[in-house]
Amino acid sequence: MKQYLKAVILACTLCAASPANAWAGGGASGNTELMKRAEQLLNSYKESEALRLYEQVLAESPENYAALCKASFLHTRIGDRFLDETRKLEHFSKAKEYALKAYELQPEDAEANYAMAVALGAKAMVSGPKERLAGIHQMKSFVDAALADNNQHAGAWHILGRWNYKMANLNFAEKAATKMLFGGVCGEATNESAAEAIEKAITYDPNNIQYYYDLACVYKEMKNTTACISTLQKALTLPLETKEELELSRRCSIMLQQQQKI
Repeated sequence: MKQYLKAVILACTLCAASPANAWAGGGASGNTELMKRAEQLLNSYKESEALRLYEQVLAESPENYAALCKASFLHTRIGDRFLDETRKLEHFSKAKEYALKAYELQPEDAEANYAMAVALGAKAMVSGPKERLAGIHQMKSFVDAALADNNQHAGAWHILGRWNYKMANLNFAEKAATKMLFGGVCGEATNESAAEAIEKAITYDPNNIQYYYDLACVYKEMKNTTACISTLQKALTLPLETKEELELSRRCSIMLQQQQKI
């Protein structure tokens, strides 16, 4: 559980939106052909190549909103794949930089707020204990703002679920630090509210295996074996496209075997 809690905010970002539906449109101006090519690469899971094109667009048009959101998203995804925390931090810092620029352009838009929440959560995971808690605390307002603008945003519901799970399962030291820094732990954060939020994410994006895996982890923590098994069985019927999805499917299969023995 400790290992899962440490990474609980990140994968948000990691399968929070499939390339096919992540940040379509968004007010791009100029560079139409580059944006089109970048989107095609993203839909083909060629993320590093897509990122280079989005950054090429931004070099010429620094206020291209769609490119800012997508570049932020990709820096988070790519950064998480590095084992070296220095490389991770480089990507996560760039993700936050792009997200902040997008937020300054459209502070009420769901995608800018979602990008901010994702970037803050990712950067928090490679920071010290105080900075980590601060980042997790800050991201909640951006998740809420994203859902206020788009109540059917699967990625935002997913992050809200992860946030609730993290806050509901803080260890003693984290609870003490949270009380000192922010006045206490949010009373509404429970495993039940985490499950409800991730279930909504699945409603709006039913083919994202990350959501099912995370929901199963929440049910496992709740000791709801029946719901955990049902969720894992559904996860194993999903189509798989990437190495990350194959790995998640493997984890689901292992967890299912463990839960069926209980």
